[in-house]
Amino acid sequence: MASTHLVLTVIARDQPGVVEALSQAVAQQDANWLGSRMARLGGEFAGIVEVSVPTSNATALRDALTALEARGLRVLIQESTARADSGGDSRRLHLELVGNDRPGIVAEISQALARRGVNVDELETSCESAAMSGDALFRATAQLEVPAGLTVESLGEELEKIAADLMVDLTLAGR
Repeated sequence: MASTHLVLTVIARDQPGVVEALSQAVAQQDANWLGSRMARLGGEFAGIVEVSVPTSNATALRDALTALEARGLRVLIQESTARADSGGDSRRLHLELVGNDRPGIVAEISQALARRGVNVDELETSCESAAMSGDALFRATAQLEVPAGLTVESLGEELEKIAADLMVDLTLAGR
């Protein structure tokens, strides 16, 4: 049976039942919930979900997801295509960053990664109070896909220069 893969972006006011409403719409169309990342951010509930639905049910699922807007859930639906294989020569690296919060940290690090052809597969960030001072502490973790022609050492050197300018600690490790 042919299937269609969809990536859903969901946002709603944080309240009980958001995931239930979304999962019911998916299940009612015999779609399979493949993976998701969801969180409460700034009083809103936001998430991304990948589903596989029988192609014959794809239109009905789109309609059901669109109808959730009446319940306060906004769902952006994107048909997924298989990502081109990087040829198996790329490497996966794990990046961790921590330091005093300030505007521009993500922008400067991501700009350096993009210049070097590094793909950000996952990124998670947070701000919290530092234990001793109470100052805002910024944390980031990322899973990166590094092209074969780029050495971990040269990428690390470039990121360390930026980290020094930003006054943050940065660790880059193979996974």
